[in-house]
Amino acid sequence: MILAALPRLTLALMALPVLAGLAGTVGPALAGGGAGFRALLGWPGLGQAAALSLVTGLGSTLLALGLCLLLLAALYGTPGFAPLRRLLAPLLALPHAAAALALAFLVAPSGWVLRLVSPWATGWTDPPDLLLLNDPMGIALMLGLTVKELPFLLLMALAALRQDRTERLMTVAATLGHGRVAGFVLTVWPGLYPQLRLPVYAVLAYAMTSVDMAMILGPTLPPTLSQQVALWQMAPDLAQGPLAAAGALTQLALVLGALGLWRGAEALGRAAVAAWAVSGRRSVWLDAPARRLALATAGGLWLGLAAGIAALALWSVAAEWRFPDALPARLTSAGWTAALPGLIPALSATLMVALAASLPALVLVLGCLEAETRHGLTATPRAMALLYLPLLVPQIAFLPGLQRLALATGAEGTWPAVAAAHLAFVLPYVFLSLSGPYRGLDARLSLAGRSLGASEQRLFWRLRLPLLLAPLLTALAVGIAVSIGQYLPTLLIGGGRVVTVTTEAVALSSGGNRRFTGAFALLQMLLPALAFGIAIAVPRVLWRNRRGMRA
Repeated sequence: MILAALPRLTLALMALPVLAGLAGTVGPALAGGGAGFRALLGWPGLGQAAALSLVTGLGSTLLALGLCLLLLAALYGTPGFAPLRRLLAPLLALPHAAAALALAFLVAPSGWVLRLVSPWATGWTDPPDLLLLNDPMGIALMLGLTVKELPFLLLMALAALRQDRTERLMTVAATLGHGRVAGFVLTVWPGLYPQLRLPVYAVLAYAMTSVDMAMILGPTLPPTLSQQVALWQMAPDLAQGPLAAAGALTQLALVLGALGLWRGAEALGRAAVAAWAVSGRRSVWLDAPARRLALATAGGLWLGLAAGIAALALWSVAAEWRFPDALPARLTSAGWTAALPGLIPALSATLMVALAASLPALVLVLGCLEAETRHGLTATPRAMALLYLPLLVPQIAFLPGLQRLALATGAEGTWPAVAAAHLAFVLPYVFLSLSGPYRGLDARLSLAGRSLGASEQRLFWRLRLPLLLAPLLTALAVGIAVSIGQYLPTLLIGGGRVVTVTTEAVALSSGGNRRFTGAFALLQMLLPALAFGIAIAVPRVLWRNRRGMRA
């Protein structure tokens, strides 16, 4: 009975924090006859901040989805797709703040890209006066969001694609004379996109409301609306609480409006694909340029990841690195030594919160999937929407309300409260990582176990868990990576007293010490990579004499 009720309990754990947080935000916003909204309307940067949120969110989501379609249509099922598939894990493990800092270290006026081409190609001997970061149009922010969200959409697409069915559809399209790209768009994409709709909506909601990436890459005068709301929320002046709450609800309304616009664009997209299908155009000519562009995109992701990590690593050990030198004049460990007193407590708090959020998430997800298996339950669209609710509702809309609730109960500023807040964001990703392998387990194995007299409990502990050891550890690594990357929940629920590697890296990004920033950002990258490395190594060691189990 407990197992059968676990899916409902899990969905309640996803929905209740969001609803309670929204209720805690609505109250202050409407207090005093709507004084918060009046103050918000009197802020001169409101229009530009709202426009920035819309443009950067819609633009980065559209670009990420377009590149996802390009990579799948041009490369899926070809040898060139294998390296891209292997790249997904390190890109997904990369926290948002670390990705933004790596990009900043590359494309800043004194970044590595301009160093490599100066002065021999540009003639610059000093950093140019170019607004490459924090530009008023948010282009750098859109680029950073696109690079981070593209791997997530690719992973969701690969989880939804059935290889045998996709190959049959592509074969039918080829026999009708269609090119590879046209065949994918006309036969596979119409069935694939409905399964990507919720992940796309989650990407759009995050892109419009990101705070950590906006603080590193986004405009500053004015900033995006979500960043400004976070500044109001953390201000020592309590009178700005209603203003922050009104801004949070306005951001929520913007996200809902953007989702409505996207929904309308979906109808236009369906009409365009249908018109292409009935036009009779085979569009074979698209294949060659699409393949070249897809390979360039995949190569750019590989090169960007490697160069970003290298730039962070070099800056963390650089003793002297003047522009336009391509490499530091000499290396030193003084930066790490000076940062060590702050690194150790931040590292311990990060790992403690990550494990406290990821382990319960894994247990709940295991219980839900086992309940599906034993009781024949199915995940309805409504249940999936509830599961995605913490990802669909902007963090900045309900976390201020949760902060007030934590403050009222005395839980604010404690690591268990931060871990509980992280759980709402970790669990959906753990479910997405584990549900495919768990549901794909051959049912005949359980049938054979039952025929030998094994109980359901014995089947779970002695059959399913050992077979799924690698996916279990991978899902746990995904949860740890998601928790490590959480900035706004840690900042608000922790009240500035729970210091993690992420909050320190974002705080240091506004300073001038690139060595400290590089050290914290590099550590933020290495922690998820270590978790994924353990997830890969443990099954290989345990099953070193069982080749089938390793596979």
